[in-house]
Amino acid sequence: MEKISITINNKKLLVELGKTILEIALENGIDIPALCYHPDVETKNHCEMCLVKIKGEDELKRACDTQVEPGMEILTESTEIEEQRIKNLDSILKKHFLECDDCVWFQHCKLLELVNRFKGKPTNKKPEGTEVFQSGSIVFDQTKCIGCEHCVQVCPTGFLEMNGNNKVELSKDKNKECINCGQCITHCPVGAIEGIGEFEQLDNFFKDKDKITVAQFAPSIRTSIGEEFGMKPGEIVTGKVVAGLRKLGFDYVFDTASAADFTTMEESDELIERLSENKKLPAMSSCCPAWVKFLEFYYPEFIENLCTSRSPQTMLGGIIKNYWAQKNNIEPKNIFMVSIMPCVAKKFEIKRKELRIDNIDPVDSVLTTRELVRLLKKNNIDLKIVRPEPADQPLGQPSGAGVIYGSSGGVFESALRTAHFKMTGKELPEDEVKEIRGIQGIKKKEIKIGDRLVKVCVVSGIKNAKKVLEELKKDPRKYDAVEVMACQGGCVGGGGQSLPVSKAIIQKRADSLYAIDKGKTIRRAHENTAVKSLYKDFFADSKIREKILHTHFTPRAKTKIETLKNSREHKEI
Repeated sequence: MEKISITINNKKLLVELGKTILEIALENGIDIPALCYHPDVETKNHCEMCLVKIKGEDELKRACDTQVEPGMEILTESTEIEEQRIKNLDSILKKHFLECDDCVWFQHCKLLELVNRFKGKPTNKKPEGTEVFQSGSIVFDQTKCIGCEHCVQVCPTGFLEMNGNNKVELSKDKNKECINCGQCITHCPVGAIEGIGEFEQLDNFFKDKDKITVAQFAPSIRTSIGEEFGMKPGEIVTGKVVAGLRKLGFDYVFDTASAADFTTMEESDELIERLSENKKLPAMSSCCPAWVKFLEFYYPEFIENLCTSRSPQTMLGGIIKNYWAQKNNIEPKNIFMVSIMPCVAKKFEIKRKELRIDNIDPVDSVLTTRELVRLLKKNNIDLKIVRPEPADQPLGQPSGAGVIYGSSGGVFESALRTAHFKMTGKELPEDEVKEIRGIQGIKKKEIKIGDRLVKVCVVSGIKNAKKVLEELKKDPRKYDAVEVMACQGGCVGGGGQSLPVSKAIIQKRADSLYAIDKGKTIRRAHENTAVKSLYKDFFADSKIREKILHTHFTPRAKTKIETLKNSREHKEI
């Protein structure tokens, strides 16, 4: 990349041509206030807070979309700049209803930082003509929307629009649906969008003293939640999460990654059967509820391609409320199962009636990573100083394959490791699957298993999934196995994760999951002793296995858009 010389605040810098002033400032620790900037999104309607003065230019320029040029002299602070920033901030605050205690940006709010810095005056008056809507498990609050359009850009289905007042609006088009992926949440700079119930009902499950409270936490949580407590992105805090949940009052804590090993066992069997019979190919992953809902609504002709194996969180809920409850003489109805998930779509998933076992929901409540953070901080539990503890057994020790479910490519890499062993009696060489790892949108690999060449496609992001599905409509045998995760990079970039979220942060979280896998003695689901024990003692009965570990999917109609009084309430899904 060509280097050029510029000056910022009288400091000479050698920088890359083609970058913006704001990018250069961020790389060099130079402070330029910005609200609407996101490294992965092109802002359409600017906040005008990143104004700078360029020598020779009459008007102030936005640092976020002004590219550096050779010899450019830039000033980031002056009386003129500050006065204009104050005016622009005032304009933003008139659009944004103040409700800091109910915000996904809790303790990380860039807008609040700007208010304190420039002595802005937030409003407690709701902007006229604004409403609050709910679609499935997501709430959209126009009273807080500043019109940056980030949500519209990242929405993979075109469900979000901007109205005449430059506020987010939900599409009434019967052919457009919200799949609850939550990418709009992670890209909104002012908390105008959130998951249902986020922060309003955090203590409810501890009130019933007759209930045994059980928590499970998703694979990706262990490399993301530490960021909220001053740790670096990707820092591994598995034992600290367990300890933190116990300190909150949970009676038992299990690791969802252990249940991922059961999903792998079932999914690998499905893959082997379909390959041998050449039916229902390509086999498609079904762990991601946003992807499943997308397929059910937009491409119902591919529903039979979805693996019927349940997602890890619902498998674990079923195992706990049946096998574990039986072993401990506990009535399933007396167990209250809470999942800590990186995903707002998981709130929707647990309400699917077809997942009920003997009329009991496997999982009773889902908390996002953000909600767990709020709960921990409310109770003065700092994960940075908490002493790690092991999860409860027998479902507390996952294989490495279970852990990598949190990253794009991890689900089918895990399935292929086990399918290869079941088909050949040999372990799959790691070099065979490295190409399907990473945060790239579409990854392809042909993997030889015995005499069969398996064509694998791993997809990250629904917009990329559309491309692959359209390919399959033209050539149904283009792939044998397709994994899809709705969020960029997989669950590590999920809509319920700690904020901020960017490609760089997502990659660090994913890298740490693979580091955990690499350091494990047991790296394959079929080697997990707890898994082997349950298949021998409990799942030897095929009816029980089908009942607890499998489900079905059906075409889905458009979700009703609800109008709410405020973002604190929500309608039952």
